[in-house]
Amino acid sequence: MFEWTDEQQMVRDAVRQFIDKEIRPHLEELEHGDLPPYDTLRRMFAMFGMDVAARDRFARQIGHERAVADALARGEAPPETPARDGDGGASSLTMIPIIELCRVCPGMVTAMGVSMGLTSAAISSKGTIAQKERWVPDLLTLDKIGAWAITEPDSGSDAFGSMKSTARRDGDEYLLNGSKTFITNGPYADTIVFICKLDEGNPPSERKVLSFVLDTGMPGLEQSKPLRKMGMHSSPTGQLFLSDVRVGRDRLIGETEDLGTGGGREGAKATFLQERSGVAAMALGIIEECLDLSIAYARDRVQFGQPIGQFQLIQDKLARMEVARLNVQNLVFRVIEVSAAGRGMSLAEASAMKLYSARAATEVAMEAVQLFGGNGYMAEYRVEQLARDAKVLQIYAGTDEIQITHIAKDLLRRGPSRAVS
Repeated sequence: MFEWTDEQQMVRDAVRQFIDKEIRPHLEELEHGDLPPYDTLRRMFAMFGMDVAARDRFARQIGHERAVADALARGEAPPETPARDGDGGASSLTMIPIIELCRVCPGMVTAMGVSMGLTSAAISSKGTIAQKERWVPDLLTLDKIGAWAITEPDSGSDAFGSMKSTARRDGDEYLLNGSKTFITNGPYADTIVFICKLDEGNPPSERKVLSFVLDTGMPGLEQSKPLRKMGMHSSPTGQLFLSDVRVGRDRLIGETEDLGTGGGREGAKATFLQERSGVAAMALGIIEECLDLSIAYARDRVQFGQPIGQFQLIQDKLARMEVARLNVQNLVFRVIEVSAAGRGMSLAEASAMKLYSARAATEVAMEAVQLFGGNGYMAEYRVEQLARDAKVLQIYAGTDEIQITHIAKDLLRRGPSRAVS
């Protein structure tokens, strides 16, 4: 894939029209006011039929899973997995709204992605059929808002090693305790995937990692007000506090303490992988908007008797932005093609994609501020917001430093013949 198809461009144009009408006029409230993004996102889902399509896809998937389970119970061969479409259509229709929203309000993508992406994926990947039917459809349509809670006040990149939140058996139930921070959608989440360690009296490093699904309002669960932060203001971020929250086994994802090799760690890592591959689409939106704004400004801004776009140093900035745009767009196209081929990305692939695209978006946004000069530092000019928003792409879903570690370890594991292929 080297360019958007006519159909994809039509979808893109329709999404842009929605954003111009429903989001751009309310940027101030989203950025600095008390307007959570969820109702606007729901209107977008309804307008483009994304909610209906999500429910239909889920129904087909869960129907197939039930057919497989029934066949295995009867000792019969399970039915074949339905063939994917060959053009990456489903993936592209997910990517396009992400790219276009990130041109204007990247925080909305973070709020949307954590809810319908990370939270639902955590349940879908390891949950039972009953758990999927109970929680996933409402998350996929944003009828319910989801949060994925792994980060803690004393942890960051060492999410598992520093994890202190616990689950303790109490008869047939569990008591959950601990706190989480930097949780996207935390203040408003209806459904929360809470990741913790099973406390059996053994050392923390030896404890199993478990994931539970919680609902807002459960006794002992407290959700903080939104935290103040550098950027992504339209994405509410908060803290969670759990004090003897009692849950049954039906809320333990998979309804088992043993999910195979790696247990809950592998499920969490798989969720990270999905998040990392999606950063490329977010980065592309930021880069495209910064480039468009910079081109317009370079044409109109006059200094020393001529438009600043006539100066070679400004041209160098614009050229480098375009190189970054092309490279990140190609990464997005790769995600679409890989999805269409039915192949997932390795951890190293997703990490490399996130590392490059996050750095590119941050560098482009900061260069846009530089190109605008003093105006770029003012909130009146949108490059100021985009620069603040871009920076977090280098931090969440694993910092740049963690991505480098994953890539290098994979290269060393594979050896030189694969490293240069």
